[in-house]
Amino acid sequence: MLTDSDLQAIGLTLRVAALTTLLLLLLGTPLAWWLARTQSWLKKPLGALVAMPLVLPPSVLGFYLLVLMGPHGPVGQWTQSLGLGLLPFTFWGLVLASAFYSLPFMVQPIQNAMEAMGTRPLEVAASLRASKLDTFFSVVVPLCKPGLISGAIMCFAHTVGEFGVVLMVGGNIPGVTRVVSVQIYDHVEAMEYTDAHRLAAVMLGFSFVVLLALHTYNGGRRKNTPV
Repeated sequence: MLTDSDLQAIGLTLRVAALTTLLLLLLGTPLAWWLARTQSWLKKPLGALVAMPLVLPPSVLGFYLLVLMGPHGPVGQWTQSLGLGLLPFTFWGLVLASAFYSLPFMVQPIQNAMEAMGTRPLEVAASLRASKLDTFFSVVVPLCKPGLISGAIMCFAHTVGEFGVVLMVGGNIPGVTRVVSVQIYDHVEAMEYTDAHRLAAVMLGFSFVVLLALHTYNGGRRKNTPV
């Protein structure tokens, strides 16, 4: 049986993953749209920045986020000036760090779907005098639904499994920042291998179910797509 601290860590992890996914859906979708449509010279540098968490060691990203959000960093000074205190080692600091770390898992599938859509649907909408906002929500979003769903699933799953960034920025505070990956680390460090095995098995099963659902969804979509 899972311990109370295990269940607490699972609940906290799901909250962080859900809020991170929602935040990146709101912010990552317009960013993906800009990357898919722009001809600006900034596209490649910004695209590289978005993809950087894929290759950057999590501890490096976590360190720089910690510096930025610390008392002498620009973000930390800004939050203190607003009376919000500091973000490191808090729940919302954990969410912000997770958003940076999971950004490419949300943006890239959506950007790929938007680029694959082509320009024809937009030209048709323009010929019907649809506004840009109406075109985006009535044409772009429905046509890019597979990319949005894939991005949301991958972002959620990736956030659930992260370790280095959350440990660097969030630390290990029970009920506040101790997520599942950190809880497993604590079990192993305390040589509680049975507890670590139970919790790791839960994460293994979760990962398999998520990937199976994603492959099933994509496979069904391809079958229903006319040749």
